[in-house]
Amino acid sequence: MSSQQARPLRADAQQNYERLLTVAAQAFAREGAGASLKAIAQEAGVGIGTLYRRFPTRETLVEAVYRNEVARLCAAAPTLLAQLPPVDALRTWMELFVDFMAAKHGMADALRAVLASEDERMHTRGLLRDALATLLDAGVTHGAIRPGLDPYDVLMGLGGITLIAEDPGRRDLALRLVDLLINGVRP
Repeated sequence: MSSQQARPLRADAQQNYERLLTVAAQAFAREGAGASLKAIAQEAGVGIGTLYRRFPTRETLVEAVYRNEVARLCAAAPTLLAQLPPVDALRTWMELFVDFMAAKHGMADALRAVLASEDERMHTRGLLRDALATLLDAGVTHGAIRPGLDPYDVLMGLGGITLIAEDPGRRDLALRLVDLLINGVRP
């Protein structure tokens, strides 16, 4: 690890980094992994040099966006539980998952190299499963979700929903199917 990578970023540099990841995720969801890096930098309010300094290749940007989106989705579970009743938190998390998968589909070709190893895919799936288990367990504790559900089964069902409705114009269908899934996990 170089000394540049080991040093924490200045506050403004950290904000630029986070803005680049957010804008890139939106651009990849809209346009795919071939989205213009120059347009991403411009929309994030930074120069193309700043983008390339942080992400020397398109692949490093795609990988960083993917890892950031997984981390954000997983971190949302306890945050949502602190703000909402368990079933509402679960539904909101599932909606975030639908959006995450839309962005992931936009990056699918570029992600094949990042997620080439089965270990990497299983690690990501495990992180998502743990976040979902947190939500399901809270619902069980409150009597709002039936016990005994396998979080992997619910995750696979949610993944299937996103495949059926992967076209961004069909988000309403995905959310109706999420409601069906939510009804299926209730007691």
